[in-house]
Amino acid sequence: MSFILWLIVAGGLFIVTALVGSFLKRLPLTAPLLYLAVGFGLGPAGMGLFHLDPLEQVGFLERITEVAVLISLFSAGLKLRMPLSEGRWFLPVRLAFLSMTLTVGLITAVGVLGFSLPLGACILLGAILAPTDPVLASDVQVENPEDRDLLRFSLTGEAGLNDGTAFPFVMLGLGLLGLHEIGVGGYRWLAVDVVWAIVGGIGIGSLLGTLVGHTVLYLRREHQEAVGRDDFLALGLVTLSYGSALLAQTYGFLAVFTAGLALRRVERWHTGEKPPQPVRVAAEAGQTEKVATAPETAPAYMAQAILSFNEQLERSAEMVVVVLLGAMLSTVPLATPALWFAPFLFLIIRPAAVWLGLLGSQISRVQCNLIAWFGMRGIGSIYYLMYALRHNLPDDLARQLIVLTLATVATSIVAHGMTATPLMDYYQRRLGRPVLGGSKTR
Repeated sequence: MSFILWLIVAGGLFIVTALVGSFLKRLPLTAPLLYLAVGFGLGPAGMGLFHLDPLEQVGFLERITEVAVLISLFSAGLKLRMPLSEGRWFLPVRLAFLSMTLTVGLITAVGVLGFSLPLGACILLGAILAPTDPVLASDVQVENPEDRDLLRFSLTGEAGLNDGTAFPFVMLGLGLLGLHEIGVGGYRWLAVDVVWAIVGGIGIGSLLGTLVGHTVLYLRREHQEAVGRDDFLALGLVTLSYGSALLAQTYGFLAVFTAGLALRRVERWHTGEKPPQPVRVAAEAGQTEKVATAPETAPAYMAQAILSFNEQLERSAEMVVVVLLGAMLSTVPLATPALWFAPFLFLIIRPAAVWLGLLGSQISRVQCNLIAWFGMRGIGSIYYLMYALRHNLPDDLARQLIVLTLATVATSIVAHGMTATPLMDYYQRRLGRPVLGGSKTR
């Protein structure tokens, strides 16, 4: 497919999405469903305009999915304005650590019993498909920093955390396949890939997010400097956090997510409980510089400006990656196991892991059931797949993982995309809240 055709397709898709966006909000459809259909239609099974083989383009696909996940993780962190001392944080933490570990274990059992794969390959499959997605799950995540809904908060926090906490299992699976050093008895894996990489990633992201946030606010409030480059600030903090974490051999995904959390914590420390809504109104009225430098509004303006820019990037990255996913689907032969594995994951494994992980928590049955259903798999799983493929997996195993992963992600986009609006509207009605043209914001 030539560069000119790429420009035409991309431009047309951007315009169509903008034109039908409000219409989609009223239907059980999401933009990723449209992107998936377009990508499939462009591939060999449709118009045949281009061919995208995951094994041949693994480097390109790894990098583009990596960037998409980073952007979304930073946005997720910025959206979570709830203080870390709030008890509600126990829910996403339990989902991201306990429920995700249970999911990896259950998928591993299915891989051993159902696919007759080696133990390392089964753990690797579990690690690829266990984390929920921060990119495609936006319709059921917090809608703004003031959103304190327990369901949305839990899903957002889980997606932000488990894209990093899945990495130890990826490394364990690769280690058991002889493709990564885990040490005698797994000591190196436990010390480096679990303890150091998780703690170090969280620490680096928290430190950089805090330092950058306080520095920018000092310059703006005291000297009226560093104004008008919030896009650079967002990109700089994401790349600095990620690069520093990788240099220290820690998990960059956790670093970027916690950098967003830390930046939001800086804003909340200066602003307090007062919501930033008046700041947005003033900025939209053309008082940007005044709002950005005034002591009482500068923190909220900084966080909101960075979040707004990041969300625009997130939507663009989502479109590109899902179109590529659709194109890959049309090149991959659909094997029989893929037909039953995805429903089994979403209807049996995910609910069991959530119910066990949240056992004894103060959460309603409706909220627990919706969390169990909305375990969306997406761009994060594709990234982990490409990361694993780059470690020279045997060809037969690589092909099997490709089929299972792409089929599962596509099923998630369709099933969760078609149910997001009606189920979230139902949830709003159960809470006695008005439903205005669907609960989606994108």
